[in-house]
Amino acid sequence: MKALLLLAVLGQACCAGQLDVEYSSFYNHLKKIDNEDLNALQFSFGFKKAGESVLCHINSAKIITQKVTLPVEINAFERFTLPTEKALNMAKAVVSLDLTEPNNQCDMSVQLETKAEFLKTTYNSVELALLAKQYKEFFSNMGSFLSFMMPGTKGLKLLFAEPVQGIAVESGLVINGNELLLSEQWITTMPNELLLLEMPLRITAIVDK
Repeated sequence: MKALLLLAVLGQACCAGQLDVEYSSFYNHLKKIDNEDLNALQFSFGFKKAGESVLCHINSAKIITQKVTLPVEINAFERFTLPTEKALNMAKAVVSLDLTEPNNQCDMSVQLETKAEFLKTTYNSVELALLAKQYKEFFSNMGSFLSFMMPGTKGLKLLFAEPVQGIAVESGLVINGNELLLSEQWITTMPNELLLLEMPLRITAIVDK
């Protein structure tokens, strides 16, 4: 899931690529999945170039409070995850980012995805159904909380580094370049384990447009 948000920027940046964002801006998202029923999901954050579909390059990031400075790891997709810590929110922590692009050209992008520990090369129907169920529950909860229709989910989308190979195409299973799309119906009726030649880079939900 991707969404553009209004950033809470603290004062004037010291330089064109320096961006300081209140931790509370991230915490408002993180706490929405801070429960055991959604323990396979995480939010990853990035900054999308204004008017483009690519993300700004993040050179480095860190969480800063009056007492500590914590490093933040940036992945190959120019995204990062953050801990869900009420203490950081209460301490008015700041996430400080060093961007290659001017900070006024980068808007926050939020993506809901499966945690790294749930990425592997073999899945059975129970494991895939669990992931699909958690995505469906999240979107259902958000729609109820916000009192308007949120997009529904229709299955899982697996992204790989290379074009998908070694999998026979069948009803409910679609290969689209580097993506493997699994419908809810296919997941519930899959006769055998799903065997992959490589581990997916990430798993997200297929959502209704």
